[in-house]
Amino acid sequence: MGRGKLRIYLGAAPGVGKTCAMLSEAHRRVERGTDCVVAFVEHHDRPRTEVMLHGLEQVPRRRLEYRGGVFSEMDLDAVLARRPQVALVDELAHTNIPGSRNAKRWQDVEELLAAGVDVISTVNIQHLESLGDVVESITGVRQQETVPDEVVRRADQVELVDMSPEALRRRMAHGNIYQPDKVDAALSNYFRPGNLTALRELALLWVADRVDAYLTQYRSDHRVSRIWGSRERIVVGLTGGPEGRTLIRRAARLAEKGAGGEVLAVYIARSDGLTSASPKELALQRTLVEDLGGTFHHVVGDDIPAALLAFARGVNATQIVLGSSRRRTWQYVFGPGVGATVARESGSDLDVHIVTHDEVAKGRGLPVARGARLGRSRRVWGWIAGVAGPPVLAALLSAVDLGLANDMLLFLALTVAAALLGGLMPALASAAVGSLLLNYFYSPPLHRWTIADPKNIVAIVIFVAVGAAVASVVDLAARRTHQAARLRAESEILSFLAGNVLRGETGLEDLLERVRETFGMESAALLERASDVEPWTCAGRVGQGRPVERPDQADVDMPVGDHMALALTGRVLPAEDRRVLAAFAAQAAVVLDRRRLQEEADRARTLAEGNRIRTALLAAVSHDLRTPLAGIKAAVTSLRSEDVEWSEEDRAELLEGIEEGADRLDHLVGNLLDMSRLQTGTVTPLIREIDLDEVVPMALGGVPEGSVDLDVPETLPMVGVDPGLLERAVANLVENAVKYSPSGTPVLVAASALADRVEVRVVDRGPGVPDEAKGRIFEPFQRYGDAPRGAGVGLGLAVARGFAEAMGGTLDAEDTPGGGLTMVLTLRAAGPRPDLLHVAEHAAEPERQAS
Repeated sequence: MGRGKLRIYLGAAPGVGKTCAMLSEAHRRVERGTDCVVAFVEHHDRPRTEVMLHGLEQVPRRRLEYRGGVFSEMDLDAVLARRPQVALVDELAHTNIPGSRNAKRWQDVEELLAAGVDVISTVNIQHLESLGDVVESITGVRQQETVPDEVVRRADQVELVDMSPEALRRRMAHGNIYQPDKVDAALSNYFRPGNLTALRELALLWVADRVDAYLTQYRSDHRVSRIWGSRERIVVGLTGGPEGRTLIRRAARLAEKGAGGEVLAVYIARSDGLTSASPKELALQRTLVEDLGGTFHHVVGDDIPAALLAFARGVNATQIVLGSSRRRTWQYVFGPGVGATVARESGSDLDVHIVTHDEVAKGRGLPVARGARLGRSRRVWGWIAGVAGPPVLAALLSAVDLGLANDMLLFLALTVAAALLGGLMPALASAAVGSLLLNYFYSPPLHRWTIADPKNIVAIVIFVAVGAAVASVVDLAARRTHQAARLRAESEILSFLAGNVLRGETGLEDLLERVRETFGMESAALLERASDVEPWTCAGRVGQGRPVERPDQADVDMPVGDHMALALTGRVLPAEDRRVLAAFAAQAAVVLDRRRLQEEADRARTLAEGNRIRTALLAAVSHDLRTPLAGIKAAVTSLRSEDVEWSEEDRAELLEGIEEGADRLDHLVGNLLDMSRLQTGTVTPLIREIDLDEVVPMALGGVPEGSVDLDVPETLPMVGVDPGLLERAVANLVENAVKYSPSGTPVLVAASALADRVEVRVVDRGPGVPDEAKGRIFEPFQRYGDAPRGAGVGLGLAVARGFAEAMGGTLDAEDTPGGGLTMVLTLRAAGPRPDLLHVAEHAAEPERQAS
């Protein structure tokens, strides 16, 4: 039985209609007689979604108990036993309750597909693993439930369910997505127009990229060379001249006129030595095109127009931008030029723009020739001139009598022409045929293959020698020109390569893509192994060709040391290309080593940070902890002294000082130990559901009475936190706020619910903190302003943020309206989420509310 097919409905946000689209497709298939069942669909109490489930067979769910609650999950075994043709599985990124066969629902789907069952599923764009940081920067919510991008990319069909932000907000306002009591909070937080627009753009771009990959694969599989103008791709042909910047800007303006326009600048290193590109100018042009959002490509090609058109068709370009020729008028005798040739041969599927610039007709600085080595057509004309030319010339000379000397000069001129056109062999043939004709027609005795005058023998021998010498010189010059041009082209490529690698601008995959592109291969991979007996592993791979597991499976392999090789597939390279390929291979090894060194440096940086923390801890012990110890020691010594009679008031004061010093010492030691635990990663929250009004009041025990106003409504939802960590975090925040709040002005501790979050705000009316310093106040051992040494070791806020993040929350600083600082501790509302560290996210997370 073959593998099942996966179809995914992708949406930008909850409520766009993914589940409805999936159920509509199920009804269509059932009407066609397809065996289709509902393996798991969550309607979230939405009447319209619930109605669409009617008429569809539903596999009973599996009930699981977890932390005192009962939850329902898809019964994978029951679905496999039922073995339908099509199974509907909602919420692909869902995390299963502990005790299920798989941790993630997408893993359940993989089992169904492996069993030959077709699956239709849904997912929101924010659940794709690669977009987690982007979504968090947009919405402020970190997605805990994700699905690997590769799972979605492997789907046989991905269909975008789109809806404008305005329409989605209207659905929300009408109560079609959330319950009425959650609508206002959702509209003012997660479902803000800016959030929805950004998420919609992410979804559209992701689907567009996938469609583009599909199109590229299809064109490759079906060998489609004709341009399909599904999207504007503009290729800019660069010569390395100063006009390149004008062409790039012009192409960027053309790309802006169409949605999704893309600019690809390409420099073709000519192997005929006709152009001398400035590496500095090319570097400037590359920077410019990348700043404008385009890409720069470097290609080697013998025929500039053909290479440019091949590149454009290879990337499915729709337009080519070229500059007007810099050649002078007289240089057009050598041919129409690149621009005219490209325009003539582009066909109807490529538009060619010839852009004027300030360098038009000012010359290139080097003479123009036809080719680096004698091309095929040129050699053909050389043979025609060398073999057919002498008989034609003899026929013409038969009508006039110019004398043997003039006749020999004319035949010599024809031999030189054959040498200039076709090289050595056509010139030798011309010399041989010409000498025979001279002997037969013009050297006495005429019309006989003998020579009576010895002087004529010398003349004919000199004629043959001069012809051969001229031909050899022309052939040698052509070969030297080709070698010099190729070496220059190779040096330009290597110069770019070395510069990019040294500047750290090229990653391993980018370098492999440049190798594949430069040599016109299907794929490129860097293979390595630990020893001669170990199997080969792939350190990096690009391209669409067949996967290569060993170097001997590739069309071209280039060893790098004893245990690394660069493997290419697509065609066999000539020997002269292997020198450049060896440089690419060496650079690939350097890039890989640099990446690993960077990883080691990151680990060393982490160790150094730990050492810095430990050094600061020792400094704190030696300074900040000495003060309370000294106070306690002095008070105890005074009480034990037999020389002084202390009154009851003095004794009480000394005991109070001892108690305060012990409390302060306990607080400092607690913060030091907490920071040590955070730095070593040993903080393991014991998450459970609890009411804030049970924890927050306990955190106020260490502050003076009347210094804090508490506003924590009893109607708040429960939060999933570690009560001990939450108490310590709030206590540190309140202590810090009281420390900086003016005397007589109480600190406000208030809590409120926003969608799936609960916020605890600690508001003071102190001096506040500038925006540029808000990030630094959360760093360990940092005191803001002129806080005295006795004010603490500067760990309170760092510990509070560390504990908040360990519980899946956040801690940020905001300005208090009217002056002061507000600390915002954001926690996740509790729900049936099974994750050990984030139980509070299972049901209330807004992006889980899929339509």
